[in-house]
Amino acid sequence: MEELFAALLSMVFEALGEVLLQLFAEAILSLIDRSIRNFFEERNAINPVFATAGYLSLGIVFGFVSLMFFPHPIFHPSKFHGISLLVSPVLTGLAMSLVGMLLRNRGKRAARIESFGYGFTFALGMAVLRFLFVA
Repeated sequence: MEELFAALLSMVFEALGEVLLQLFAEAILSLIDRSIRNFFEERNAINPVFATAGYLSLGIVFGFVSLMFFPHPIFHPSKFHGISLLVSPVLTGLAMSLVGMLLRNRGKRAARIESFGYGFTFALGMAVLRFLFVA
């Protein structure tokens, strides 16, 4: 029973660590996006397919950068190896959606990454890359 509890606890910590790392990377990306948008007042609409591919690519790039700082797993892998590929992008997407909703409620314009779909895509790219090279 203790082993099952330890495995579940390890899985939760692994997912939370991945989510926090991805949220940090997405916050940096959101800040960069806002700075560029404020510099160029008029924003050209980008095709959603290209935007999705761009955020997936940026997630992969940030995954490579995170490997330089954290070349080992943030938490020891649990018995449910690879669960962070599903859990952390979903939680990160939900968190970014909440950030976007809060900004819109305050009358501010949210960046694209502050939505579930684009936040999930970015986090998925980062999680897959970390899974492939750290696991």
